[in-house]
Amino acid sequence: MTFDTITGHKQQKNILLRTLKNRRIAHAYLFEGPDGIGKKLMALAFVRTLLCENGSSCGECSACLKVDNFNHPDVHLIEANGSAIKIDQIRTIQQQLSLRPLEGDYKVCLVDGAEYFTNGAANALLKTLEEPQPGTLIILLTNHPEKLLPTIRSRCQRLPFSRLPKQLLATILAQKLNLNTAQAAVLAALSEGSFKKALGPQQEFFLEKRSKLIQSLSALSSGSTIPTFSFADELEVEKESLPDILDIFQAFYRDILLLKHGRPVTELVNQDLLEMLQFQNQSTTTASLLLKLKALESARFHLQRNVNRRLALEVMLMRITTA
Repeated sequence: MTFDTITGHKQQKNILLRTLKNRRIAHAYLFEGPDGIGKKLMALAFVRTLLCENGSSCGECSACLKVDNFNHPDVHLIEANGSAIKIDQIRTIQQQLSLRPLEGDYKVCLVDGAEYFTNGAANALLKTLEEPQPGTLIILLTNHPEKLLPTIRSRCQRLPFSRLPKQLLATILAQKLNLNTAQAAVLAALSEGSFKKALGPQQEFFLEKRSKLIQSLSALSSGSTIPTFSFADELEVEKESLPDILDIFQAFYRDILLLKHGRPVTELVNQDLLEMLQFQNQSTTTASLLLKLKALESARFHLQRNVNRRLALEVMLMRITTA
């Protein structure tokens, strides 16, 4: 993995390359930003260049090959054990970091998912950050920096990452997945700038099931109680995909709002459903659309708090159909 092979994040690349050129390596970094946008790839490119025997991330030396294959003796990866990163994992890495590097000039620890630290693990790591050993590098990767202790954040050099631009992601997805322009635009928009999400298991939802879900939603009316409850049954089964389904519905109503305000088709997510969008635009008011979007947000709020899923979906659909 090299900097050149990573899409986007030009500013972050330049910062890290200058750091490597000047050999002013901080003892700890915090790479923060949404999931699946390239933080881990950037960290690996940074580490590979740092440990490269030729100092250039050549891809041919023993160090580069070992980093690529995750078997470099001086590079350690910590991930959540179950639902958390536990204190025993931190104590183990502290022992590793206390030793001299075996092959390079640095011992490196990558923590993927730093937001999953238990309190004990976070406080144990804090001691290492306060008193770093020479020749050690710790890189924390997180989607939610606000969940880290303020004292941990303050002891790291923070490097924020943003979502990839939708158009850039759409272009790359069209090439990689052999998609047409409309399909690539849909996938790029609904994946929210995340390669991981765009190429993950929810791809089928975004490209194949999306149209059926939207058609089923649009067919409901205020008097269709039985179809509404039946649709709630269908959605309840898709427990793991519910956040993505809500995103699909939200994007659909957002598209109609954009049409009402005269925005060009290129700004729409569901460009392949233009005829349906135009029909809804003629038959739905702005006030109604805002109420529907509010119902979606309310459902998302309650589902995140583990309320009765079936009840939350039924209430959401009834509010949408009566809006």
